[in-house]
Amino acid sequence: MSKKTTKYIFVTGGVTSSLGKGIISASLGMLLKSRGYNVTIQKLDPYINIDPGTLNPYEHGECYVTEDGAETDLDLGHYERFLNSPTSQNNNVTTGRIYQTVIDKERRGDFLGKTVQVIPHITNEIKRRIQILSKENYDIIITEIGGTVGDIESLPYIESVRQLRWELGETNSMVIHLTLLPYLSASGELKTKPSQHSVRQLMEYGVQADVLVCRTEHKIPKDQRAKLAQFCNVSASNVIECLDLPTIYEVPIELRKQKFDEVVLNELCLPVNGEPDLANWKDFLKKYKNPKKSVEIALVGKYVSLQDSYKSISEAFIHAGASQQTEVNIRWVYSGDLENGNVEEILKGIDGMLIAPGFGDRGIEGKIIAARYARENKIPVLGICLGMQVITIEFARNILDMASANSAEFDSATEFPVINLMEEQKNVTEKGGTMRLGSWKCTVKAGTKLYDAYGAKNITERHRHRYEFNSDYIQEFEDQNFIATGKNPDTGLVEAVELKDHPFYVGVQYHPEYKSTVANPHPLFKALVVAAAEYKTNK
Repeated sequence: MSKKTTKYIFVTGGVTSSLGKGIISASLGMLLKSRGYNVTIQKLDPYINIDPGTLNPYEHGECYVTEDGAETDLDLGHYERFLNSPTSQNNNVTTGRIYQTVIDKERRGDFLGKTVQVIPHITNEIKRRIQILSKENYDIIITEIGGTVGDIESLPYIESVRQLRWELGETNSMVIHLTLLPYLSASGELKTKPSQHSVRQLMEYGVQADVLVCRTEHKIPKDQRAKLAQFCNVSASNVIECLDLPTIYEVPIELRKQKFDEVVLNELCLPVNGEPDLANWKDFLKKYKNPKKSVEIALVGKYVSLQDSYKSISEAFIHAGASQQTEVNIRWVYSGDLENGNVEEILKGIDGMLIAPGFGDRGIEGKIIAARYARENKIPVLGICLGMQVITIEFARNILDMASANSAEFDSATEFPVINLMEEQKNVTEKGGTMRLGSWKCTVKAGTKLYDAYGAKNITERHRHRYEFNSDYIQEFEDQNFIATGKNPDTGLVEAVELKDHPFYVGVQYHPEYKSTVANPHPLFKALVVAAAEYKTNK
């Protein structure tokens, strides 16, 4: 049997950044998957960093981690949440990684002494990376190109698309161009000129957009839709309107109303085959929009001024809340503001708390104060990664009489290093890609809150850390009902802890937020939402 032909969709952006190429790509992928097509999405990032692992969350937002341990752009989280299928290191490519691969080949002599150039060597590597996913037998691969048309960094990617379209044949690929239609309130009209210029610039690079997706605050009048179609060489039916919506999860439904998926399938010469199955997605939206109750959960972290730093966490609360028909209102709390004298005022009225992951010692004492406040007031808590380490330090200081207890990350000379550097990390000097990353096994202890949440003994979860619970102190903790509820079956590493005499006081070394999707909300977030609702009822 001959291998099926994989079709490629390239998503580019124009006029301005942050228009939502990732959401458009994820929404299209979901619509195509709901029709039975095997779809994946990849992101090509123009920056020269190897990956986002060493980037400041204030600058780049969350670093997302895949099952195979790749540190990637946060858009991959959207892909997984919409498609309900895992991505891998092949789904995120950076310019840094492209150049590193080409330079490594040059050093080995693979190019036989030839001059190494952007064309063909860099573009050939980009094309190889784009097509590598086709080995996994996907029907359709959607490739989102970061940045905007005209960016110097993006030029090799646009050139690679031009070459690939020629090599693949015109029915095996297409280009979707996302652009902005600004609204001028003074004249009361949408302006199409920026989009026209963006498409024209794309054409100057040899790439013709097949479909225009227009971000807009107002509906596009028929005459302006026709104008866009005429000036941009697309049919009027291929001009898709993308209005601002209350939630990103409504985008696929609105795009479906305009038959966006059918337009794409027709461009790729693929069968439409009836209607997409959107029943579960619509049920999720119905529950999300019609909650029967509400809770307020404090997210205590140090990057709260840029909420994209905790994107997967906020989305996981949406999934979990909808599953329980509970509106989850997040109170964003900067841990650096918390002191013993103001903690009650800042956290007053909350129904639950999530102590966020992170690195470095800034804001740590505030997190410890928050953990103590929640423990003493029986407020449901979930601590993630550093959050789990924080609740461990707090308990050691205030219950186990280890007043100077700390993490070796913050105080290498601490008398009580209840959180210590992992053994395999002790000789690591480089920062990028060297943490304990990706999916690891965990054995869950029966009769615990953790077990109640998962309903399973053996689980796998994704990690991103260097420090761990110091098992030398496990007996002291367990003697005071602070127990290890999850351990790695191979290494004995403590993966989860919880306090017995508390409604819900759970810490996990891993990142459950990475695995939460619309179709499968994460059980720990569901458990926290349920516990918060019970706390609100009883307080």
